[in-house]
Amino acid sequence: MSKNIIIGIAGGTGSGKTTLADRIIEELNEPNVVIIKQDAYYKSQEDLSFEERKNTNFDHPDAFDTRFLIKHLKNLKDNVPIRMPQYDFTSHLRKKETIPISPHKVTILEGILIFENKELRNLLDIKIFVDTDSDVRILRRIKRDIQERARTFESVYAQYMKTVRPMHIEFVEPSKKFADIIVPEGGMNIIAVDMIVSKIKHILQESEDS
Repeated sequence: MSKNIIIGIAGGTGSGKTTLADRIIEELNEPNVVIIKQDAYYKSQEDLSFEERKNTNFDHPDAFDTRFLIKHLKNLKDNVPIRMPQYDFTSHLRKKETIPISPHKVTILEGILIFENKELRNLLDIKIFVDTDSDVRILRRIKRDIQERARTFESVYAQYMKTVRPMHIEFVEPSKKFADIIVPEGGMNIIAVDMIVSKIKHILQESEDS
């Protein structure tokens, strides 16, 4: 079987990572693509009360079960299927249900801190960082958390000031130096999308020819 490639898309909260991933898939026109979100690999914390779970710093590297994510990516590289976890952002617990994922030609890994861990980023064939102004990102974060995660404006704002912003400064922004490509404004950057898609097609073609 031809090589499975993994593309990492990092960037701050609300930067447009998902939009960029969707545009890449659309332009790539390759049916054998799957997206894995780092958010699915938050640690399960059944031993904590809801209040304790709610106050977890979800923007710190320690909030993620990175060993589990690395194991799953290695499995996919080795053509071994996985069962991807799901995370409930209202209860802050991992769901019992999992999603079966089979190996694909292209796996897109998306998350704020996927470049922070050396072993994890070394599994990525292409590393992309989406660079978006902070005011745009916070507005997108507020909209998403209220509409999709049953949050109040006050709770989103408090979390942003307490953990999201400082963790972005400490961990996310510095990880930009590991990127192969930095994309301003994510999926709206048509030239960057075209360049990324061309590179992916080139890698796939090389894999098929070898």
